[in-house]
Amino acid sequence: MYKLECLIVDDEPLALDLLEKYISKTPFLNLTMRCSSAVEAMEMVNKKKIDLLFLDIQMPEVSGIDFSRMVGKDIKIVFTTAFSEYAIEGYKVNALDYLLKPFNYEEFLRAAIKAKEWFELKEGQPAINSRENNDFIFVKSEYRQIKIDLKEVICFEGLKDYVKIRIRNQPKPVMTIMSLKSLEEMLPAKNFMRIHRSYIIALDKIELIERNQVKMNTDIRINIADPYKERFREFISGRSVG
Repeated sequence: MYKLECLIVDDEPLALDLLEKYISKTPFLNLTMRCSSAVEAMEMVNKKKIDLLFLDIQMPEVSGIDFSRMVGKDIKIVFTTAFSEYAIEGYKVNALDYLLKPFNYEEFLRAAIKAKEWFELKEGQPAINSRENNDFIFVKSEYRQIKIDLKEVICFEGLKDYVKIRIRNQPKPVMTIMSLKSLEEMLPAKNFMRIHRSYIIALDKIELIERNQVKMNTDIRINIADPYKERFREFISGRSVG
C-alpha cells in the first residue's frame, strides 16, 4: 500500500504527540518528522519528499498561513487550530481540510482519507488523446475509471485541482482531478469552447445567449468572460441567419 509521507508542525508538544499517535494508527500514512516551528519544517520540506502537512496556524516566527504559501502546490495541507475564525483564511491558501482543536481520531481520519483520495486521483489521471475525432474519454473518479461520452457532456467546470463534468440526464456531476487548461487543449475544438476561466462548454448544448450569458439546455447559465468574447462571437456569427 502506498503511504503518504507526512510532516506535522505545531509548537505545542501535546498536539504533536496526538498527531503522531493518530498517524501511527492510520495504515496509509507515514510520519517523516514532527517539527515545532515552521522554520524547522521548511528545512525538512527542502530535504525530503513530503506529501501531506498537518500544520498549526498560530506559531511563533512564521505562522502556518504564511508557511503554507511557501511550500509547493504538490504538498497538500490540513490546517489544525483552536480558532475557528481561521477557517476562511485557511481555504484562501487552498488547504485540503481544516481540523478544529480539540479533534478526535474520527475527524482526523476523515481529513486523512480526503488527502489519500486526492493523491489517488492525481496518480490515476489518464492521458487524453488529442485527436479531433475523440468520442469519449476515461477519467478516474471515486476509485473507478469512468467512460465519459463527449456527446453527452454539457460543460466542464474547473474547481481548483478538480474538474466537475456535467452530463446530460445525469443529476450528479462527475468529479476528477484534471487541469482545465490541459483538457481544453485535448478536446475537439469543433465541439467545445472555453468561454470563462472556469468553464468549457459543449457548443451543441447551447440553448440561448442573453446579456453576455450562455444558457445551456439544463438551465445552467454561464457568463462569457471578456478574454473569450471575440472568439465566441465569431462562432455565433458563422451560424447566425438574418
